[in-house]
Amino acid sequence: MAANFWTSSHYKQLLDQEDVDVVQPLDREKGITVEDYKLIKMQMSNYISKLAQHVKVRQRVVATAVTYMRRCYTRKSMTEYDPHIVAPTCLYLASKAEESTVQARLLVFYIKKIYSDEKYRYEVKDILEMEMKILEALNYYLVVFHPYRSLVQFLQDAGMNDINMTHLSWGILNDTYKMDLILVHPPHLIALACIYIASVYREKDNTAWFEELRVDMNVVKNISMEILDFYENQRLVSEERINAAFGKLALKT
Repeated sequence: MAANFWTSSHYKQLLDQEDVDVVQPLDREKGITVEDYKLIKMQMSNYISKLAQHVKVRQRVVATAVTYMRRCYTRKSMTEYDPHIVAPTCLYLASKAEESTVQARLLVFYIKKIYSDEKYRYEVKDILEMEMKILEALNYYLVVFHPYRSLVQFLQDAGMNDINMTHLSWGILNDTYKMDLILVHPPHLIALACIYIASVYREKDNTAWFEELRVDMNVVKNISMEILDFYENQRLVSEERINAAFGKLALKT
């Protein structure tokens, strides 16, 4: 996997954090901030997960869909690419890329069940039209390497693949898709950060194992801190704050 990743389009498209934390000009005109962006993308990640539960696709499809959505907004504005149609379209595209195809009409059925608001009640043609726009925004690069396989391999190698460590690490990893980590860091480092946090939480001393790995532990610890900061900030996010961010997006300029 590692060899494939380092020669992949995913690796070539990794970004610096400052290139991810950019508000597109059309959105900036509406007063949307980087923090608003993060909140909207987090809500849309949750929306993709909720839709995925209804249409019954694997977690990998969800992770790929969220990655597409996040990549899209490093290049396109939310004003032009409404998150409410981008999110389900990314799930549709990811289901095809991951060979777990979901029918567009099934997504439309569940979108209408989730949203009562008429302006978000999309039709199949809306998803198909947005699919072409997203493909263009992604430059047709659809390959995504996820940290899940690395996580399982590392836990086995460290002798920590008991059910508690596996569940906790896996849960933390799922939560990283509510952030932009997958756009910035190689997947194996994200996996190690999740194991590092889980080890501390479960009071498992695996210092010697980490030292044997030929990785920069400063990077792993920095990713861990980003995840812990996210959890801390999550507790402070109110419904009003989220609605305010979406309210700015709905403004006509």
